[in-house]
Amino acid sequence: MKKQLVKIICHVFGILLMNSALSQEIEMKWNKLTPEEERVIVHKATERPFSGKYVAHKETGTYICKRCNAPLYHSSDKFDSHCGWPSFDDEIPGAVKRLPDADGLRTEIVCANCGAHLGHVFLGEGFTSKNVRHCVNSISMKFIPAEQKTESDTAYFAGGCFWGVEYYFQKEKGVISTQVGYMGGHRKNPTYEQVCSGTTGHAETMQVVFDPSKTDFETLARLFFEIHDPTQVDRQGPDIGSQYRSVIFYADDNQKQISEKLIGLLKEKGLKVATELSAATAFWRAEDYHQKYYQHTGKKPYCHGYQKRF
Repeated sequence: MKKQLVKIICHVFGILLMNSALSQEIEMKWNKLTPEEERVIVHKATERPFSGKYVAHKETGTYICKRCNAPLYHSSDKFDSHCGWPSFDDEIPGAVKRLPDADGLRTEIVCANCGAHLGHVFLGEGFTSKNVRHCVNSISMKFIPAEQKTESDTAYFAGGCFWGVEYYFQKEKGVISTQVGYMGGHRKNPTYEQVCSGTTGHAETMQVVFDPSKTDFETLARLFFEIHDPTQVDRQGPDIGSQYRSVIFYADDNQKQISEKLIGLLKEKGLKVATELSAATAFWRAEDYHQKYYQHTGKKPYCHGYQKRF
C-alpha cells in the first residue's frame, strides 16, 4: 500500500507543486488565441446568443477544445435547444469538468485537459431523455468532420498507482497531455480516500490525449503492458487493492480489438494476463496533488519499470 504519510504530506503541499514554471511549459503547447477567444476561454465571458458558428451546426463529427484540441463532444449528442448557444446532452467521458460558478448559482463547465471555459451545464429542463444541457460557447470549440482525421485521440489505462503509469506516458512521443483520475466504479466525483477504501469500484486511471499523426493506440497500449506487470490481480507491486487492478478502458471498438490482440500475443508467450477490458465510462479527475506527481517531486516510480514484452 502507498505510505499514507507521504500522501498526507503531498496533500498539504500539493498546491505548491503546481508551480508557475510548469504552467508556462504547458501553456506553450496550447493554441494561440485571438483577443475575443481569450475573453471567453480565459476570462470566462459569454458570446452573444445566436452569434456563434455552431449554434445551428448539424454536420457529423467531433467538437474539440479551441485551446488544446482535446475532444469534448460528439455531434450525436448535440441538439437544438433554441437557447442561442450550441447544446449537448452528454460529453465524451472525462472531457468536461464541472465547477461551481463564481455567481454562486450556476455550474460552470471547463475543458478537463486545459481548463478552458466552455459555458455552463443545466439539469432538469427536459429537452432530451438525459435531462442535461451543456450550454457551450461556439468560440470555445473547433469542429472536426467525421471524414477528417482528428487532431487528437484519447485512451485510458489503469495499471497500479497512477503516478507511475503517468510517469512513463507523459514522456512518450506523440502524447499531447496526461492526467490521472478514477474510472470504472459507481460513485460520482470520488475522492482519493473513498477510492482507497475499496468501496467505489473505481481504479486509479490515467487519461492520455495523443496526436494520431505521431503515434497510435497500439503503440501506447504496448507501452502500457511493458511498464507494469499485467499478470498481477488487484495489485501492482506493494500496492494492493482493487483500485490498483490492471484495466484498459477502451473508447471504441478499434481500441478494444487492438487490446484483445495484444493480450492474445502475451498469452502466446506464456503470460497469465489479468488485464481487464472495459468500455470507458465517466473519468473523474484526481486531486491536483496527484497530477504529474513524479515530475513535481523529482522522484522515480517505486512499483513501475520498463520490461520489453513484445
